Amino acid sequence: MARLVMKFGGTSVANMERIRNVAQHVRREVEAGHQVAVVVSAMAGKTNELVGWVNEGSKLYDPREYDAVVASGEQVTSGLLAIVLQDMGIPARSWQGWQIPLLTSDAHGSARIAGIDGANLDQGFKRGEVAVIAGFQGIHAETGRLTTLGRGGSDTSAVAIAAAIGAERCDIYTDVDGVYTTDPRIVSKARRLEKVAFEEMLEMASLGAKVLQVRSVELAMVHKVRTYVRSSFDDPANPTPGTLICDEEEIMEQQIVTGIAYSKDEAQITLRRVADKPGVAAAIFVPLAEANINVDMIIQVTSDNTTTTDITFTVPTADFERAMSLLEERKADIGFGALEGARDLVKVSAIGIGMRSHAGVAARAFKAFAEKGINIRAITTSEIKFSLLIDAAYTELAVRTLHSLYGLDAA
Repeated sequence: MARLVMKFGGTSVANMERIRNVAQHVRREVEAGHQVAVVVSAMAGKTNELVGWVNEGSKLYDPREYDAVVASGEQVTSGLLAIVLQDMGIPARSWQGWQIPLLTSDAHGSARIAGIDGANLDQGFKRGEVAVIAGFQGIHAETGRLTTLGRGGSDTSAVAIAAAIGAERCDIYTDVDGVYTTDPRIVSKARRLEKVAFEEMLEMASLGAKVLQVRSVELAMVHKVRTYVRSSFDDPANPTPGTLICDEEEIMEQQIVTGIAYSKDEAQITLRRVADKPGVAAAIFVPLAEANINVDMIIQVTSDNTTTTDITFTVPTADFERAMSLLEERKADIGFGALEGARDLVKVSAIGIGMRSHAGVAARAFKAFAEKGINIRAITTSEIKFSLLIDAAYTELAVRTLHSLYGLDAA
């Protein structure tokens, strides 16, 4: 009897009507002969409400108590779904992270999974029960305190549990019916992909695609967990197959480019006339790292004077002012001539494992952007993707251009 993990996000369990719809999806898999573990998020909007209450209580809150509060949303959902399943005649019980137990680090609010003991779940399966698990949460073994995994943590919980119990697959149910070549709201000809390689999905998730949480894809890739992205709003009796995230070897026909992703709210910082000597890069980026400011694209260009260089990099727009202030404070230590910045930028990326065996893929994008009058501010590349930093006003034009350029438009 095969094991299956099904994960349902906040919009899928937003009210009792939708929870009953989820129960119908679960019943379909139970009747197909699967041993089922269901991982649920809090109802849509509930986590934000709980976080608001914490902030109202104190701006300087104890992160351990923060976790105790925000984890309660998933507890409610798991209990409600178990009740609905029982009412349908399906044996079920709810599980909290600490009951499994799902062991984590003690980084409250953004804990990492350290290990999962699946023995308790195994006993439940032997009793014929559906395990309804509160996602997003675990427990730190030494302190015994409840922890949470950060936003999107229920995806990570689901994949980790699938690996721990040896599940045949992990189905992530969302409000979309799979992974698309790009955002269908921008490109009407975007099409659903049948299969996507783990590496491609990891790049898409990190470069702006919101379908899956990055850490969940990392776990799936490491533990070889075949993961489907499916829609909970499909007819439970006749659902669409969704998109399979799998090993590259399972994909017979590999396109050069699989998808186009974009990330808004990028800001660019440039330090002019920086001394071209060892230690300068560390003087710039170590303080930013210590301030928890994430730096992405980094470009260094030699100035007209060969003793100095210009260094450009990007940060999230939310961290722009803080990064600029921090660098100004350290101007004497770094030794730069001028500090410049720009906001309202977007990073547009093309991703595809087929790039490994094809030359000139990015060059075609450069030419197409030039023809459209889109200025490229920065470029980064890797083995299976390239990213271009452009002005936000050109986002839709850029995405549509790349989507058509690489033959991704639906026939």
